[in-house]
Amino acid sequence: MSIHVQPVVMAGGSGTRLWPLSRAGYPKQFLVLCGTTSLLQQAVQRLQALADDRLDVAPPLVVGNEEHRFLILDQLREMAVPPKAVMLEPMGRNTAPALTLAALQAMAGGADPVLVMTPSDHTVTDVPAFAATLRRAVHLAAEAQRIVIVGIAPDHPDTGFGYIQAVAGGGGDAPAVARFVEKPDAETARRYLAEGGYYWNGGMFVLRASVWLAALKRFRPDIEAATRAAFDSRSTDGLFVRPGKAEFAAIPAESIDYAVMEKCPGTLSETGIDLRMLPLAAGWNDLGAWDAVWQAAPKDADGNASVGDVLFSDSRNSLVHATSRLVCVAGLADVVVVETADAVLVADRAHSQDVKKIVGALGSAQRDEHEVHRKVHRPWGWYDSVDAGSRFQVKRIRVNPGASLSLQKHHHRAEHWIVVSGTAEVTNGDQVTLLSENQSTYIPLGQVHRLANPGKVPLEIIEVQSGSYLGEDDIVRVEDTYGRG
Repeated sequence: MSIHVQPVVMAGGSGTRLWPLSRAGYPKQFLVLCGTTSLLQQAVQRLQALADDRLDVAPPLVVGNEEHRFLILDQLREMAVPPKAVMLEPMGRNTAPALTLAALQAMAGGADPVLVMTPSDHTVTDVPAFAATLRRAVHLAAEAQRIVIVGIAPDHPDTGFGYIQAVAGGGGDAPAVARFVEKPDAETARRYLAEGGYYWNGGMFVLRASVWLAALKRFRPDIEAATRAAFDSRSTDGLFVRPGKAEFAAIPAESIDYAVMEKCPGTLSETGIDLRMLPLAAGWNDLGAWDAVWQAAPKDADGNASVGDVLFSDSRNSLVHATSRLVCVAGLADVVVVETADAVLVADRAHSQDVKKIVGALGSAQRDEHEVHRKVHRPWGWYDSVDAGSRFQVKRIRVNPGASLSLQKHHHRAEHWIVVSGTAEVTNGDQVTLLSENQSTYIPLGQVHRLANPGKVPLEIIEVQSGSYLGEDDIVRVEDTYGRG
């Protein structure tokens, strides 16, 4: 008899340490940082690889941010893996409520599957080894009231992770957990590596849905009750499941580790929970900062890693990521250079964790660069703000086949549209017209309008805005396919 497995992918992170590539509007999990697919897509592929003749692996259940719902759906469509559901959090409440939502959704049909929960923003180089370890974890979790945590076998002392100490002796390949340890200083991390028995906490958990809910109810009944109330007030829109917003806002924010896991070590009779750890040796990397990205990347003979149009001269052990232009680095060592269309980061690799401070400073200064790229993705496609000045802005806009922008108007700007490629269906007041390449139209200030792509190929236009105010909040939506207000 096969074991029913429900993969749960946590896709709500912000990845601020990978700025300027990762931003709130397009965070780390949606980026292609290694290989040819995004980190979210890689996470889903790894979990689908668990299926065998003894494991019945369901489509993934993704927990993410409301603002990223179409990014999640689009990336899953690209890989032809429809999700079981996408749980949409209206605001961040950390991982304990997120896993609780997933458990409640997984049990909504009366089943009690084994949940395999992983973050969406890590990378693994040895997928077969990863799959073998997770399969073993599933069988262990299916046998009893057991929680299995995956510990990463460390290959160097690292101060960026919390550690799990395994009980010495006994337990076979899945020892009991002695304790959880906060991020250590450098000397302590070196001691952990020398002593052995310590593993990085990679945030991967395997357990039955009912076991998680019972454990949470025991240790944090306030979180369990509040999350259940939010789930009971949910609404469903196709694959999207939205917990009640007011109820969700009342949930205490807490991580899985603090809420439950750190309270579990001890004898089974004391806690009622058999907490085990399986070591993972599969080329795991959390890509938590630019230095980690350098570690995971292929390098040249001088230890340099690069993406895009990059030229090195007399440089070593550096990472350069060029997005939109040639970047040259001469006479430098151990640096990170990340270039995007609107920002450039230059940092010592050893200080790459400090990028989060820069993002905080940008946020305090209310600068857009901490939140969105110049190129902004929307459910219908994207736009790229290529130029701006006093009372004007120029955008390049792409609309996907069959997609349309909202029916809208602006109080402070007029717009000129020029079709570059594809066919545009333009609603301009009471008029609906088709425009093809090199044709244009004018949308007066205050006119209700819509841009749509009725064709089978992408539509690209150049939009020239003119007026006294050109902010994105000057949009009054009359009608919207994507449910935006």
